[in-house]
Amino acid sequence: MNALETTNPPAAATGLPPVDRSPLRRRRRVRILKQAAAVAISLFMGVPVYLIGLAAFSTKDALNAFPKSFLPVDVSTGTIDSFLSSTGIGPAAVNSLMTGLLTVVLSLVIGAPAGYALARFAFRGRDAYQLVLLLTRALPIVVLSIPLAQLFLSTGMYDTVTAVVLIHTALALPTTVLITSSIFVSVPRDVEEAALIFGCTRFGAFRQVVMPLAVPGLAASSVFTFVLSWNEVLGAAITTLDHRTLPAQVLTSLQQSPLAYRFAGGFLLVVPALVFIALMRRYLLNMWGNGPR
Repeated sequence: MNALETTNPPAAATGLPPVDRSPLRRRRRVRILKQAAAVAISLFMGVPVYLIGLAAFSTKDALNAFPKSFLPVDVSTGTIDSFLSSTGIGPAAVNSLMTGLLTVVLSLVIGAPAGYALARFAFRGRDAYQLVLLLTRALPIVVLSIPLAQLFLSTGMYDTVTAVVLIHTALALPTTVLITSSIFVSVPRDVEEAALIFGCTRFGAFRQVVMPLAVPGLAASSVFTFVLSWNEVLGAAITTLDHRTLPAQVLTSLQQSPLAYRFAGGFLLVVPALVFIALMRRYLLNMWGNGPR
């Protein structure tokens, strides 16, 4: 009998039942499947962005070549430079950035208190109100395009950034209210009640205790709102002429534009949303947790 058998006797010799390792193997298989699914979803979402970026930084000859290379072989910034120097692109990008940030702020200022009220107070028609919020998202913007244009014309807000901000805020508010209400429900009432006992007002407890705990959820809502505002094109195209956002500007000039312009426009439409998501990533990780170590 060797030393290994002496230190680790078999289960029959010790009288203990054999260890069932099937749960460990099943857990390992589930983990592998989750990782494979995460990789597949990442590739599904990342490969189109990579191909658009590859086309945007390619020369015109490489862009028209067939078959195209999957790796960058002839990198050039000429397409991006020509797109950025096109008429109206710079002001449109500034308008899109202003519209997105103002929409995020206005949606949180209005939607966060509404979500808090849904989470903390019981009132008649609360469930029906949530259902109505969901139904408003089912109404397409094209149905409201003519009434909105007429409204902004009569109020003098047509062809302004303010009009686009109001449209995007109206589109984002239902989701903002529902997301923030679910976040506020997860904040323990005991913490808020303790702040009230120690002298805070209802608003003070909301601002000093509840809001810091709800920051990850507010970040998730901000990401959704900014991406929605940055990508929305129909409302901005209908209600503006000289102060268009970047998607509306690209859409109006897309039909007469060459292929390189389209790829450069598509790439620059994607990048700011990705940058905003990367900036909010730390708050999203706090909401989802860091996972098993």
